[in-house]
Amino acid sequence: MLVVTGGLGTLLLIPTPTDAVDPRLSGHMHTHSYHSTSRINSKTVHNTISATTAVSGDSNTENHGSSVTTTACTYPLTVTDATGTTVRIMSDPDRVVTLNPSAAQTMWEIGAQNEVVGVSRYASYLNGTASKQNVSGAGGPSVERVLAATPDLVLVPNSTHSASPDRIAQLRAQGLTLVVFPQATSLTAVIEKTERIGRLTGNCAAGDARATELQQSINRIERVTEDTDRPVGVNVFYGYTSGNNTFIDEIIETGGLENGAANAGLSGFVPITDESVVAIDPTWIVIPTSAPLPKTPAYNSTTAYQNNNIIRVETEHIQQPAPRAIYAVETILQATHPAASDEYQQLETTTPSANTSSSESSESNVSQTTARQMRSTPSGVTATQTNSPGFGIVHVVFTAIGSVIIVCIIFPRE
Repeated sequence: MLVVTGGLGTLLLIPTPTDAVDPRLSGHMHTHSYHSTSRINSKTVHNTISATTAVSGDSNTENHGSSVTTTACTYPLTVTDATGTTVRIMSDPDRVVTLNPSAAQTMWEIGAQNEVVGVSRYASYLNGTASKQNVSGAGGPSVERVLAATPDLVLVPNSTHSASPDRIAQLRAQGLTLVVFPQATSLTAVIEKTERIGRLTGNCAAGDARATELQQSINRIERVTEDTDRPVGVNVFYGYTSGNNTFIDEIIETGGLENGAANAGLSGFVPITDESVVAIDPTWIVIPTSAPLPKTPAYNSTTAYQNNNIIRVETEHIQQPAPRAIYAVETILQATHPAASDEYQQLETTTPSANTSSSESSESNVSQTTARQMRSTPSGVTATQTNSPGFGIVHVVFTAIGSVIIVCIIFPRE
């Protein structure tokens, strides 16, 4: 959605969040050696069931929203997406289009990037996307570009469907197989989404393995922070914050902080006033690398600013509900509880992962161990990246004629 305000020679364009809980809004440093670089592609591993009990119906049916689901990579597979639409995937998809960066990131994280034939412009930070079809268009996905990619499966974020339902309807009318995802409001949802994408795309073992690894990392962080004090932190980006019912809220809390915005009763991705900042008086400010640090008397008066407690988190880690969100948690943990962070890193490098499947190859287990050993300790502050995706990107264009200023602020994207 675009909010347009005009003045004498001034035009302000602000695309508002299309996936926030708040009804007024329509729709997370360090360098890691990412898991996808060493993870096997599990296309050859079929009939892998990770759940202890299958949902009602046959083993090829998925019931969205259930906490107990089947992840058998057998086809046809029938699923119900976030819109309530029943989608039947007839065979193992080999050509996948991702309309959102988090779905693309997940495909990379499970080692299935070679199956992706189309990505949105906001996934350009991923290695290898230059060779993929850019399916973004003006104000949303390009129907023509998606069709040109001839996908077997299209993965659709809730935000894209909410902002461009007509385009999604057009793609479905053309006979494409589309699955719309729900809004992710927790880290549990990120884990479930990782497993789900693996299941939908025929990468069951890899999806299950990455989901299991994420859960294990979260469990270890919770273990080392169990008896620690939790100072108050606030996530800020362009005058907005992350309150209750957001996955960023859980990133902040899991990292060892109390979310001051949530404590103040804020919910969803919403504006935060200077008065609220003063009242909350955060001990830490958590901000993506792509966003500028607020410079107002209200922020300058906070404990966070007085002690230079600013945590810069890689943009694609904190703002996309995808596997790399765990790195945002790690960054916050290291900054706020360094001793606990050291203990956690020790656990990550020495504790063996649980077996995800008796069908998993030994190569997969070796790959997971290698990837974990290669991960470096996060640093709390990094420089801003110029091509960071998702929210917090600002484009300013000055033109001589009429001194027109166009400012586009892109908020949380899935």
